[in-house]
Amino acid sequence: MSIHPFVLKDQYGKDFVSTAHPEQWMLLSFHPLAWTGVCTEQMKRLEALYSRWEQIGVIPVGISVDSVPCKKAWSESMGLQKLRILSDFWPHGNVATLFEIFRSKEGFSERCNIMLSKERVILWKKVYPISELPDFEEIFSWWKEQVG
Repeated sequence: MSIHPFVLKDQYGKDFVSTAHPEQWMLLSFHPLAWTGVCTEQMKRLEALYSRWEQIGVIPVGISVDSVPCKKAWSESMGLQKLRILSDFWPHGNVATLFEIFRSKEGFSERCNIMLSKERVILWKKVYPISELPDFEEIFSWWKEQVG
């Protein structure tokens, strides 16, 4: 399934355009809300693995419905250096809705990892329980089997 292009602001207020860098794959790592324990560990783990993502040509990003100023403060508190965390704040949850993972009752997304091809086609998608830290190693294993 191809997705519609989207633009979100990162923690620094800079545009992140989904169609940029067509030579690279993209990992969208959705998390429900900033400043929560599992979400914090999810983003710290993405940051810790950043060089591995780069080695295989994948751009990883975190996404939640939190505002840009919230994302900036949270990013600084975690000491993120490379990882861009995107704000799906307004229209509220628009990109999560695009991927059919917005929880309208709660007002936030599922915890979900989505791998997009260079053509921005969904190749891998997994929704995790809200309280569960995603296993990024399963994505690396999938990558090795599928892409090599």
